[in-house]
Amino acid sequence: MGILSAITFLPLAGAILILFTPKERVALHRWIAVAASAAAFILSIQVFNQFNRGIATMQFVERLAWIPSFNISYFVGIDGLSMPLLILTTLLSLLSILGSFSVEKRVKEYFFWFLLLEAGMLGVFISLDFFLFYIFWEIMLVPMYFLIGIWGGPQKEYAAIKFFLYTLFGSVFILISILALYFRTEPHTFDMLELIARNSQYTGAFAVIAFLFLFIGFAIKVPIFPFHTWLPLAHVEAPTAVSVILAGVLLKLGTYGLMRLSFPLFPAVALKFAVPLLILAFINIVYGALCAMSQKDIKKMVAYSSINHMGYALLGMAAFTVTGFNGAILQMVNHGIVTGSLFLLVGVVYERAHTRDMDAFGGLGAKVPVYTGLMVLASMASLGLPSLAGFISEFLCFLGAFSSKVSPIRVFDFIPIFKLFTALSVIGILVTAAFFLRMVQKVFLGPLNEKWKDMKDMSAIELAAILPLTVLTVVVGVWPHWLISLMDVTVQSMVNFIHGVK
Repeated sequence: MGILSAITFLPLAGAILILFTPKERVALHRWIAVAASAAAFILSIQVFNQFNRGIATMQFVERLAWIPSFNISYFVGIDGLSMPLLILTTLLSLLSILGSFSVEKRVKEYFFWFLLLEAGMLGVFISLDFFLFYIFWEIMLVPMYFLIGIWGGPQKEYAAIKFFLYTLFGSVFILISILALYFRTEPHTFDMLELIARNSQYTGAFAVIAFLFLFIGFAIKVPIFPFHTWLPLAHVEAPTAVSVILAGVLLKLGTYGLMRLSFPLFPAVALKFAVPLLILAFINIVYGALCAMSQKDIKKMVAYSSINHMGYALLGMAAFTVTGFNGAILQMVNHGIVTGSLFLLVGVVYERAHTRDMDAFGGLGAKVPVYTGLMVLASMASLGLPSLAGFISEFLCFLGAFSSKVSPIRVFDFIPIFKLFTALSVIGILVTAAFFLRMVQKVFLGPLNEKWKDMKDMSAIELAAILPLTVLTVVVGVWPHWLISLMDVTVQSMVNFIHGVK
C-alpha cells in the first residue's frame, strides 16, 4: 500500500475499529479517532516534505487494475492543486475530532461517521479515476447526513435532508457527465488524465452540455448562487466540528472539481463561460456579505460569510490567469483555516452560553481575554486584514481578475468587463469588515452582561483544537510563499493547457 492509500484508509480503519469496541468505552472511541486522524495527518506531512515543487506531473502515483472489463482502475496521485487540500483535510479533521470531545450523545456512532467522512474527503482529492472519484464523492454524503441529522440542532432533520437532496441532485448531473465522457472517448476509459489528454474529442453541443452538467454538480458544493440555500441551514444546525469540516473542506470539493476536471476537460467552453463565472463570483461576494450583515446569530453570520469568501475563489478562477488560479487555491486553504477557527470559537461560547445571539452578550473581552484575542484575530483574518491569511489570497484573486484578458467584452464600450466587476466586488470587503466589526463590538466591548459573570475562559483541549489554526493564520499571512510555491508550477501548467499554450 502506497502512502496516499495509507493516508486515506487509516481513518476508515479507525472507523472499523471503533465498531468493534464496546459502546460504553466512550474515552476509547475518542482516542481511537484521534489516533487514526493523527496518523493520517503525520503521513500527509511526510508527503508534504517529499513533494517535488518543481514539476507539474502527478506524484506518489498508485495504480492497480480494479474492474478491467470496463477499464476501471484504482488510480491515485497528487499534484500542486491537491497537495494543499490534502494537508488541509487531515489537519482540520484532527482538530475537529479534538473539538468533538464535548459530544456525549451516541459517541461511538459519532466518531465512526466522522472518520468515514474524512476517508471520503481524502479519497476525492487523490482520485485520478472518474469511477473512483465518484465513489468517494458519494461516500461523503451518508456520514454528513447522519452527523447533521442526529447530532445537530432543533431543525437537524430538515437541514440534513435538504443537504442530502441538494448534493444528490448535483451528483446525478456529475454521473451523467461521467458516463457521457466514458462512452464518447475511444477507447472507453475513466482515467481522468487520459480523458483530459483526449479532450479534442469533446466538441460542439456535447462539450457545452457536459461542462454545464459538471458545473451544476460542483456549483452546488461550492455553493455558487443560486445553489447556495442549503448551506446556512446546514451550518447552523450542524454540531460545531461538523460545521468546521463543512466549511473548511466540503465547500472546497466544488472548486477543486471545477479546476481539476471541468476546466481542463472543456477548456474552450470554460473560456467562453468566463464572463458568466465572473458575474456569479460577484453575486456570491456581495450577496453573501449582505446576507451575513443581516444576521444576529454568530454562526449563521459566519456561514453566509463562507458564500462571500468562496466567491473570491471563483473570481480568481474566472480570470484564467496564473495569479488568479494561485489566489483561488490559496483562498480555499485560507478559508478552511480561518473559517475553521471561527466555527470552533463560536462553538466554545455556545457550549457555555447556549446561545449564539450577539445581542445577548456584551463586555466579554474583560471576562474571557484569551477567547477574545483568538476570536478577534480570526475575525480580522476573515475580513482581510493585511499580514493575516485572508488578505494575501483575496489580493491575488483580485489582482488575477483585474489583469485578466480572457474576454474582450467592454461595458459602455470603454470599461473592460473584468475590471468593472472586479472593482465592484470590493464592496464585499467593505461589508465583510462591517459585520465582523459589529460582532466584535456587540460581543466583546461595552459593559459586561451580568448573566455571563461566571463564564470561564478556554480550556486546554479547546486551545489544542484552535491554536494550530491561529498560528497558521499568522504564518500564511506573513509568509505565503511556502504555500504558493507548492502550487505555482502546477498552476502555470494548468493555465497554459487551458489556453492551448504548448
